[in-house]
Amino acid sequence: MDTIQLLDGETFKHDEILELMKNDEFYYGYLGKAALSSSSIKLLLDSPKKYKYVTQYGSQESNALDAGSLFHWAILEPDVFEKQIFVDVQSKNTKAYKLAKEEHGKVYTMKQKNDAERLADAFFRNEHALKLITDCEFEVPAIGMVQGYPFRGKADVLGKGLIDLKTTSDLKAFPYSARKYGYDVQVYLYCELFNKPYEDFKFAAIDKGSLDIGIYDVSEEFYLQGKAKVTKALEVFETFFINGADIDSYCIKGTL
Repeated sequence: MDTIQLLDGETFKHDEILELMKNDEFYYGYLGKAALSSSSIKLLLDSPKKYKYVTQYGSQESNALDAGSLFHWAILEPDVFEKQIFVDVQSKNTKAYKLAKEEHGKVYTMKQKNDAERLADAFFRNEHALKLITDCEFEVPAIGMVQGYPFRGKADVLGKGLIDLKTTSDLKAFPYSARKYGYDVQVYLYCELFNKPYEDFKFAAIDKGSLDIGIYDVSEEFYLQGKAKVTKALEVFETFFINGADIDSYCIKGTL
């Protein structure tokens, strides 16, 4: 594929857009509206109204997202982790935190820093986890057409296969959480974007409490479940954002 046409009609050469995707502002900003992603699919499955709102105004920050970002940086991009602004406060409601946020934009607490470092230390001490990321590339972007639409993605770890890092509050419940939070969608899309079979995809999850680490393979059922969700979400996308159906008429009906 030499070129790719995005949702806004703009066309890019594939190698050129991959280079641009290394810039977070381009990847999360422009492509957040001009291409679909696993996050887009989850929003569309939840509600087309939610997808429209988040695409226009951005998603609300959450402690879980912050913790996940810091953990990923601590493992995969320590230089990025060290560049973050950490404020030594007990609460985000303090004046010092609010002033730091006003000055720097995005800031974190020292507790968040310590928590991320604690998780990263446990990850690096585990030989099975460490082996997964040895001799691999990190934070590798990809873009391509899936089921007729442009999708973007960024692999946490790319080697012979794909490795995605996750944190969880209950490792024993991770198989349930993986379905609840749509990780099957990510598996399908990333396998398509990186041209990898589902057998080469693994999740490495760490329990934020016990620091136990779980490494999970992916079944064909899980992969196909993700594919089906993408197909369903794209039907919603076409209805409201391609064919122009009145989104205000969207209604969930059922029987209790």
